[in-house]
Amino acid sequence: QVQLVESGGGSVQAGGSLRLSCAASGRTISSYAVAWFRQGLKEEREYVAGFARTGGYTYYADSVKGRFTISRDNAQNTVYLQMNNLKPEDTAIYYCAADRSIITSSLRQARHYDYWGQGTQVTVAS
Repeated sequence: QVQLVESGGGSVQAGGSLRLSCAASGRTISSYAVAWFRQGLKEEREYVAGFARTGGYTYYADSVKGRFTISRDNAQNTVYLQMNNLKPEDTAIYYCAADRSIITSSLRQARHYDYWGQGTQVTVAS
């Protein structure tokens, strides 16, 4: 079992920055695919950014490319999401997710991830 705990959310003005953390426990997640999703007013969770299981490949939603950066510290068993130049439309609950067996073509689909954190709220004021 993997437990994921997100932190770092908060309220910022448009143009500001936040750094989210996803701390894992129970298992080492260095060989897991790990992703950030967000859920705003829409019911569906939207893929934001993530790592594939191997190769260190990263993927981003078009809406955040150039503004958000995902990184990981395997020694700390933690994944980060640096969010710069935040916009009001980035307002959402941000969730960390992990899976040990997900294939690359499924990385952007929430239903394929087995482990989820509780989420952290990000609010961006205009």
